[in-house]
Amino acid sequence: MEFILLGFGNVPELQVLLFLLFLVIYIMTMAGNILIVVLVVADLHLQTPMYFFLGNLSCLETCYTSNILPRMLASLRTGDRTISVSGCFMQLYCFGVLACSECYLLAAMSYDRYLAICKPLHYVSLMNDRFCFQLVVGSWISGFVAASIIVSGISMLMFCGPNKIDHFLCEFNVVIKLSCSDTHSMVLVAFLLSSLFTLPPFLLTLTSYISIITTILRIPSSTGRQKVFSTCSSHLMVVTIYYGTLIIVYLLPDINTLRGMTKVFSVFYTILTPLVNPVIYSLRNKEVKEALRKVVRKFGTFTAVQRIQANAFRSK
Repeated sequence: MEFILLGFGNVPELQVLLFLLFLVIYIMTMAGNILIVVLVVADLHLQTPMYFFLGNLSCLETCYTSNILPRMLASLRTGDRTISVSGCFMQLYCFGVLACSECYLLAAMSYDRYLAICKPLHYVSLMNDRFCFQLVVGSWISGFVAASIIVSGISMLMFCGPNKIDHFLCEFNVVIKLSCSDTHSMVLVAFLLSSLFTLPPFLLTLTSYISIITTILRIPSSTGRQKVFSTCSSHLMVVTIYYGTLIIVYLLPDINTLRGMTKVFSVFYTILTPLVNPVIYSLRNKEVKEALRKVVRKFGTFTAVQRIQANAFRSK
């Protein structure tokens, strides 16, 4: 009827510290990503293909973090590590949808940057509103398809033995080991889907950034070259960490050395990546900083007007 998520229960002396750490990460992640979504929607200057993708990424990261961290924080705070079977499958489904969608969304973003830097004359005609919308919808559909196939397969398995999951979330590789059924075909299907929904977008992203860096090296201005290279190298670093840890967990052989590090690797692509994405992709951009200043000025003006009106009302 239920599973037990062991999480980080093997270090009981660090439970309070981990709770505070993950609480701060959760608050910062939600604040950063929600801020990006609000700025993209509110500022007309940010309603371009690049920021359209960034807004969708921030929305995805908000859902991603909310699917994992609140449950983990409750477990660290109360010590209750139980989760119902249906709740576990739902968390696994949401995680699969969001992880696969992010892979293809990151690929779409890298392709957008490739066109903007390497094919600037064709950018406006190629990256139109309809094409951007199709890329985003395709990213979400790919996630729903992959997760639906995997979770529907897992839901037909029998679970009649141990119910302890040595992880902080319901993750496929750990959950399927608890099944009493023959899981060979399910493992094969999951491996094929993981390969299909991870490697192609990763290769596309890598190819795009290699082309971008090659083009950057031809820029005559050293200042312009350094600025663009700094931005792209940060993007590539985050993408490499995200894909690298995903590939290690899902595509490499299940050996004892890697098995003991699964939770550590999972922290990178489930918790740290949503935290740094707003900073790396958005908050360092001049346009986003300017939009943020406008919002702060408007808020300050609105507050001042409200204060003046309140004082005038009291004086009457």
